[in-house]
Amino acid sequence: MSENPSDRDERATTDRQPNAARRLTTDGGGGREVVVPLRVYKAVTVFSTLFSVVLVVAGFSAIGVATNESRAAWSEVNLALALLGLGTIAAGAVLYAFSTRFRMAGMRESTDDHERKREHAEETDG
Repeated sequence: MSENPSDRDERATTDRQPNAARRLTTDGGGGREVVVPLRVYKAVTVFSTLFSVVLVVAGFSAIGVATNESRAAWSEVNLALALLGLGTIAAGAVLYAFSTRFRMAGMRESTDDHERKREHAEETDG
């Protein structure tokens, strides 16, 4: 009987977590959702949103400075600062996308979880 590597990774991750309420669930897209307590969810949501907004605004500001508010000629553009601005915007987007993986127990389940529960109920009923 061979074991699916993703099952092994999920079990190893949940075994290390001290709080039994935290668990990883796989969704149909290959990503993962992390179920956390309310306090952790609030902290992750607030701080990740704050930091991602700050990063995106700082990135656009850096691009504005690098291009002299879009008035600079191509030869006058500070390429290093413009690339730093783009990287900062990307970092803000990645941070926000990562934070959307967290949810609390009791929040709306993904469609796959709902379908699995319904299939399980149908199997046990009939």
